[in-house]
Amino acid sequence: MLSRVTLRTSLQLSQRTCAAQRTLATSARLFDAATTTPIKKAETTPELKGEEDSLGLTENEERGLSQAPNRKEIWSRSQKPRATAMQGPRFEQTDFSLQPQSMAAIELIHRQPVQWTHEQVVACDGGGGAAGHPRIFINTDKPEISTCK
Repeated sequence: MLSRVTLRTSLQLSQRTCAAQRTLATSARLFDAATTTPIKKAETTPELKGEEDSLGLTENEERGLSQAPNRKEIWSRSQKPRATAMQGPRFEQTDFSLQPQSMAAIELIHRQPVQWTHEQVVACDGGGGAAGHPRIFINTDKPEISTCK
């Protein structure tokens, strides 16, 4: 006669193998079902955007918003148009005409003249004060105009 421990381990082993067979059969069935559905071309091919769409002009005009008082379009690829950035439950009952709208700083950046140097490393202290940034060091090894960020 077999001991209790031996019976218990053999029972657990048979249950594990049965469960393992079941999971493989189920996952194989799901895998086969997923491959049979055709993929639509519209789902995989992105729509081409025009220049006005990529600058966010159409979205902002539809909602009556401007990006900034001195700027109509976005000035960075990572920036969202104001109309699409201010969506969702957080901005549901927000009156945008009452919200502060600061001037775009990109115009101030273009007013700053380029300073030529022959050094390999220069430092920028950010103008100091609360509006500035901590001191950063800029490598000027490459033959291009470098900016402090």
